[in-house]
Amino acid sequence: MRIHREGIPSILLTGGLACIAMYMAWRWLPGAAAAVPMVAIACLFGLVVWFFRVPVRPRLPRDGQVLSPCDGKVVVVEDVMEDEYFQDKRKQVSIFMSPLNVHINYHPVGGVTTYRKYHPGKYLVAWHPKSSTENERATVVVKDPAFGEVLVRQIAGALARRICTYPQTGDAVEQGTELGFIKFGSRVDLLLPLSAEVAVRIGDRVKGAGTVIANLKP
Repeated sequence: MRIHREGIPSILLTGGLACIAMYMAWRWLPGAAAAVPMVAIACLFGLVVWFFRVPVRPRLPRDGQVLSPCDGKVVVVEDVMEDEYFQDKRKQVSIFMSPLNVHINYHPVGGVTTYRKYHPGKYLVAWHPKSSTENERATVVVKDPAFGEVLVRQIAGALARRICTYPQTGDAVEQGTELGFIKFGSRVDLLLPLSAEVAVRIGDRVKGAGTVIANLKP
C-alpha cells in the first residue's frame, strides 16, 4: 500500500501543523499533561495519512459487468430521469463514501470517454437527495463498445472541497483503473441503462473495482 499523490499537499500541511502543535504542547504544558494532546494530534495526523492510502487491487476486467466505482455503502437504487446527458430514464445506484473509506474512484467499465464536465455547486451532506444535482460534482460518461454508455458522477459532500477527475473526452480507459479522487466525505452516482440487472441493494457495502454493481445487456 502507498500514499495517493492527491494527498501529498494535505499530508505535508497537516504534518507541519501537527509538529507545531505538539511542540507548543510540550513547551507550555507540564510534563505528563502534554502527553494527552500530543497523542491526540499524532492520531489525527495518522487518520489524514490513512485517508489517502492506495490499496492493492487486482484488476480482473469483466465484460458485461459494471464494477463499483468506489468503496462505500449503497444508499440509492432507483429509476430516475437523467437530465444532464442522456435526457431519459436510467437506473441510478449511489454509493456513499465515509471519511474512513478509500476515496479513489475507479472506472466501472472500459471503453472510450464520451463526455466529461465539472459543475461547481453546494456542499450538502452527500446522502441528501439533492446532492446529485446541486452539489459540486463532475460527470464522466464511458462508452463500452458492446454494452453502451455508463455515466459516473463524482459528488462532493459536506467535507469534500476538491474533486479530481483524470480522463478527458476521447480517452480510452480500462475497467478498474483510476477515474479520479474525492477528498473526504463524498458520494458517487452510477447511471445505467434500464435493461441493466442491478446486483446490489440499499445498505450493501461495496469495494471499488471489485464488487459487481450490475450486469449489462447488449
